Amino acid sequence: MEKAMKRAALGRGLGALIPGVSAGERRGVVTVAIEEIRPSPGQPRRHFDDAHLEELGESIRSRGVLLPLLVRRDGDGYLLIAGERRWRAAQRAGLHELPVIVRDVTEPEAFEIALIENIQREDLNAVEEAEAYQRLIEHHGLTQEELAQRVGKDRSTIANAIRLLRLPDSIKEAVASGDLSMGHARALLGLTDDGDLRKAAEKVMREDLSVRQVEELVQRLKGKRAQRARRDEATTQLRHLAERLQRKLGAKVDLKDRGGSGSVEIRYASHAELDRIISAILGEG
Repeated sequence: MEKAMKRAALGRGLGALIPGVSAGERRGVVTVAIEEIRPSPGQPRRHFDDAHLEELGESIRSRGVLLPLLVRRDGDGYLLIAGERRWRAAQRAGLHELPVIVRDVTEPEAFEIALIENIQREDLNAVEEAEAYQRLIEHHGLTQEELAQRVGKDRSTIANAIRLLRLPDSIKEAVASGDLSMGHARALLGLTDDGDLRKAAEKVMREDLSVRQVEELVQRLKGKRAQRARRDEATTQLRHLAERLQRKLGAKVDLKDRGGSGSVEIRYASHAELDRIISAILGEG
């Protein structure tokens, strides 16, 4: 009776955590050797905090694994679908066996279940979550709206998460490690130049800027880049005009702009060349 009660309690916990686990499966918790279980190469979560694993390992050492792992068969062993953190902590705790539920699912289905489990437990960092969303969209042919319904999120949440993948790898690593928050990263997305992005991110981490300060920094950098772009455009236009004048006059021409005013310099090597240039300007001869 006590074992049946324990199994029922475990089933309720798993059912609340992982959608799609039937009552029959919840009653089907089995024990397998820990060495028969391997992590899935497609696991959306890649970062595991050592301190948290040690803490969970201590809890498992004293109370055991309270929630079974979800696995699928793979040859003579099992691949994890959900519960890799518990599996890692159980190894640290010295356990030899673990309670599992075996599900007959495909690799894409296993990935979707793993993603939903991690999202519900808030186990993924922002970059891992974004990469998992992108993978589901690409491999399952889902729209952002369809994906949002599958994982219980707003479409805007999915869209904002995926935008993070536009950031340079160094900044994504800072987000994944917690050195930059999701709010900081979203503010930095206002910049399109990788060089500006890296400099801004370094300044944010060095000076511990708030999200509001990052937004102001981004606006300043965008203003400077727009100013440079206008200056470059004006320089390009002047160069093209100078080239046209040189072809027309057959002489070296320099155009200098000083913010709306400027000068035209025409060079000549002799009085005869000067007479020819003047005639060309006046349309004579």
